[in-house]
Amino acid sequence: MPKVSSVIVPYAAYLRVYEPLAAFREPEREHWARYARRPDLPSYQVELRRSLAALLPTPPVSVPVHESADAFVAEVDGVVCVCPWRTRLRGWQALGELAGDFPEPVLDALIPPVVRRETTQDYERWLERNPDARPWIRTATWQVPINWFVLVSDAEREYDKGGGDQGPTAPVLRYRTPMVQARRRVARGLRALKEAVDEGPLIDGLTDVGRWLEEFHPRSLVELDYGGLVHAVPAGELEDDHSAADVAEGIEALRDGDPATAGEAYGRLVERWRAVRDRRSAN
Repeated sequence: MPKVSSVIVPYAAYLRVYEPLAAFREPEREHWARYARRPDLPSYQVELRRSLAALLPTPPVSVPVHESADAFVAEVDGVVCVCPWRTRLRGWQALGELAGDFPEPVLDALIPPVVRRETTQDYERWLERNPDARPWIRTATWQVPINWFVLVSDAEREYDKGGGDQGPTAPVLRYRTPMVQARRRVARGLRALKEAVDEGPLIDGLTDVGRWLEEFHPRSLVELDYGGLVHAVPAGELEDDHSAADVAEGIEALRDGDPATAGEAYGRLVERWRAVRDRRSAN
């Protein structure tokens, strides 16, 4: 569990895929095999701080010049799995999404148009050489998208409130599930949703996540991590947060033809995450 730093960078949640070493070609496989043996593996906060530090120069470095050689590491049934950061690729993709998050004058102040234009051109040239590239990590700020919860089960919930005898530690709330289970839940969830409604953002989001999961090795591990959001939610509310159970209850109710129960479950989710987003406006 990560030590609490004097500089905590909230408030983002993450959906990660850890692939077994067998999924990588040489020489990348050997690189990750050596990397996984390191005693000082970095945390998600280290990754985020490095990204934010690049925005401090003038003009800001919106996307790293070189791709990261770091990864998150997990062991699954004795098999080493890694989740490459791919910070450069994710930076390009995040930059393309900013236009929908900020008015153009604000965006111009954050990242000058010339920087965005040059960065976009770099990304287009890179994509021509790497048409099948995809990130191992998805990020969401001030929320956990509802479709992410479809992938996991409440029984897979791991919560640690932090503290302890080894010095202050941050809370951790995450779910980890085998890839085969995540894909199965996506398929079942989509069937239930499409039978109940014709279309909508939840169906679109779940379809997109399902396509993304298909890009990875079938023996991968899927992790939903609240990340920095644990610092945006009071401890008592965090401990009582069982959003994955609410989503599962709602989908099961739709499958059973019980829209009232599904609506109640959805209402709990909306209210819980509206409270988190309201804290964003208060800061």
